Order: sequence, then C-alpha cells, then structure tokens
Amino acid sequence: MSSLGKGRNGSKVAPYLYLLPCMLVFAIFVFWPFIKTVVYSFTITDTRGNPIEFVGLENYIRQFKSPQFRNSLKLTFKFAPMVGIPTFIIGYILAALASERMRGSRIYEVMYSMPMAVASAPASVIWFMLLSSGQNGVVNWILNSEIRWLLDAKTALIAVAIVTVWLNIGANFIFLLTGFRNVPTELIESSRIDGAGYFTRLFRIMTPIATPQIFFVVFLDIVTSFQAFAQIRLLTPNGGPSYSTNVLIYSIYQSAIRDSRYETAFTQSIVLFLIILVITLIQFKTEDKVVYYQ
Repeated sequence: MSSLGKGRNGSKVAPYLYLLPCMLVFAIFVFWPFIKTVVYSFTITDTRGNPIEFVGLENYIRQFKSPQFRNSLKLTFKFAPMVGIPTFIIGYILAALASERMRGSRIYEVMYSMPMAVASAPASVIWFMLLSSGQNGVVNWILNSEIRWLLDAKTALIAVAIVTVWLNIGANFIFLLTGFRNVPTELIESSRIDGAGYFTRLFRIMTPIATPQIFFVVFLDIVTSFQAFAQIRLLTPNGGPSYSTNVLIYSIYQSAIRDSRYETAFTQSIVLFLIILVITLIQFKTEDKVVYYQ
C-alpha cells in the first residue's frame, strides 16, 4: 500500500516537474522583469536604471501632463485600427477565397502566407525602397506621383501601417484558413443541395464555425499593432517627421535607450500593459457571446 501511495504521489508531482524548467524561464525573463518594471515605475532612476528615490505616482502624473506622451497615446490608438482592421479584412478575404481545395491551391496558399516568413528588418528595407520619395520609389513610379511617404507627417504613419499590415497578413490567413477548412464537408454539401450560394455558405455556415479562429486573430491583430516597433524604428527614425510615428512602444524605446530616462520608460511600459490588459479583458468578456464552439 505504501509503494502504491508513493506511486500516486509521484504521478501527481511529475507534471509539475516537467513544467518546472519552463516556469523557471518565465520567472527569470518575464515575471521578474515585469515586477521590477512595476516597482521602478514609482521611483527616480539613475542613467543605468537603478532606483534612487521613491516618488509614488509622480512619474505617472508627469507623463499624463506631458504633451509628447499624450501625442504618443493618441498615435497608438490611431495606429491600432489602421493596422488591425485592414489586416483582418484582407486575411479574411484571402482565407475565404482559398478555403476550397483545388488544383494548384498550394501555390497561392504559400504566396498568401509568405509575409509571415519575412522578418521586420528585411521587410522594412524592401518597403523603404518601394516607398522612397520622388520617382525613385516603385510606388510613386506606379502611381506617377511624388508623395514623400516616409518624410511627410501626413503620410508617415499610413506608410508604416501599410508595412505592418503586409507583415501580419500571413498569420491571419493561416489561422482563418484553418478555421474555414474545419467546417465539415457534409455541412457544406448539404447547404449546396439546399440551394445556398457561396456568400450564404460563407456568412451563415463557415464564419460562425470559424469564430474561435476569428476571435484569436482579432486578439492577435490588436496586440501586434500595439507592439509594432522594428518597422517604425527603421522606416521613420526618431519617431518620424514631427513625431508623427512616435507611438507608445517607440516612445518607450527612446526614453530608455536614447535619453536614459528609465523611470519614464518604466511608467510608459506599465501604461501600455494596462491598455492591452483592458482590451484583452473586454475581449474575453465578450467571448461567450460571439464565439461558437462545436
């Protein structure tokens, strides 16, 4: 009986032992830095990021009084829908077009998902050449225009949003295509027999069944739009002309790396975390109302 008891206890402990290495990595590289960020956001730090003096909410009050920080918040909330909505719509359309397997479908499936395999840095270099000013840029040559895409405060954020949308389309396409192809073929065939057209099948059958994937993709698009950094850094250095692309994530980078104002970066990081947290909680609150699980 004692050996049996040990065996049962061992079977209960074993899963936690398997999870231990993963939890240690998370504790060292995620949880502990997050706790330090929260604590240090209430302090004044030196140029190395070490706390000098506890100041409470003073950092937060100073940030919300800062016109530059308020501009970063405004740009962040403006940039998120500029990226999230087109990314989802384009990914949805491409996945819907590719949902039915046919001869040669593998070719355009790979083409649609290809941006997912391209890192932000090389993608930024490619789009920098495409969006160059004057007739040297491919986009201006096609449009027969001389738009200063990356050098004009009116178009810089739009240009960065276009690049970000292109980078995120591949992931949207793959997840949504998976959702559409999870629809039972018997259900599709029976709807065809009943006379349902393509759009009726798409909106009345395929989309409701694919709502788990759609819910995940919407969440993914929101998070990636708030965390877009590399393309902003490479395409519009120093926050773009007149700080037109100085979104919150880039402002955090500038505060910490360029200005060595770590307490400012800590404070802005917590604000960004709280924004994403609130949006996430709202999403999960509405999950039961909009997501259909088979």
